Amino acid sequence: MFDAMIETLKANPRKIVFTEGHDARILEAAARLKKDGFLTPILIGSVDVVKAKAAECGFDIEGLEILDPLTYEGMDAMVDKMVELRKGKMSAEECRAALQKGNYFGTMLVKMGYADSLLGGATYSTADTVRPALQIVKTKKGAHLVSSCMILVRGDEKLAMGDCAINLSYEDTVDKDGNVVLSAAQKLAEVAVETARTAKVFGIDPKVAMLSFSTNGSGKGGTVKLSHDATAVAKEMAPDLMIDGEMQFDAAVAPEVGQLKFPGSPVAGHANTFVFPCIEAGNIGYKIAQRLGGYAAYGPILQGLAAPINDLSRGCNADEVYAMAIITAALV
Repeated sequence: MFDAMIETLKANPRKIVFTEGHDARILEAAARLKKDGFLTPILIGSVDVVKAKAAECGFDIEGLEILDPLTYEGMDAMVDKMVELRKGKMSAEECRAALQKGNYFGTMLVKMGYADSLLGGATYSTADTVRPALQIVKTKKGAHLVSSCMILVRGDEKLAMGDCAINLSYEDTVDKDGNVVLSAAQKLAEVAVETARTAKVFGIDPKVAMLSFSTNGSGKGGTVKLSHDATAVAKEMAPDLMIDGEMQFDAAVAPEVGQLKFPGSPVAGHANTFVFPCIEAGNIGYKIAQRLGGYAAYGPILQGLAAPINDLSRGCNADEVYAMAIITAALV
């Protein structure tokens, strides 16, 4: 999986911004990327602090670009651009204050084309990584929300799971008159289609199961209707996508159970891409697979944004930073 991504990056030189350049884990990953030579890191932070931390830890970052928001020569132009993007929602003073922070500064570097992608979250919360992305980079054309995907790897087996980190739940969006402008089912369907697209980037031929505690109408209540309706919407959005639901997890992965509970389904018993009806199920589900199933988990990979911006776990290690940097840059 990573070999193919590295070959892509070798053929297409790209830059990735790290919003927390002073962090030892970021520095270790950046030094390794510098040595390997297929992806160019940009570190954000005080030049003196970043260099001192690298020297203290024994990481060679000589020659890597370090940008300090407090001394950045292009700050005035950056402020003007952010004011334009925020369309009256933030004053010039508020934009300048925000851009003193690595998360906003790094996101603007991507928006202005100075870098191709961004990786943050070693010390920032998920919200602090996603918020600048939504305000500055925004969603891509046709997307209505940002979601996430986890890629799980065990040997040669790869699975995709969404959404496990961003959307707490799915409700109808209504206008001031109470008319539904975007239904909950449309939102979950969009997550399903985006998760399938992400799966393809990782070499997975997606067979998508819309998960529930019900299989093909066997149960009622809860999120059963949501998963059922979202399946129908997703089939309309992506007619060529192999997707079915709603179904229980055993029906999704065990052929004998799948064909018993959901006879004739091309997905039941063979699913490799799983869409959860709420964040509780998704987060618990992927962590069970990781901790009890022995899968390595990569992500959360953000979906729906107009540029590749990804979030690290604050408990990450340098190997995870290195892997996520490759993944993020390969999504360009």
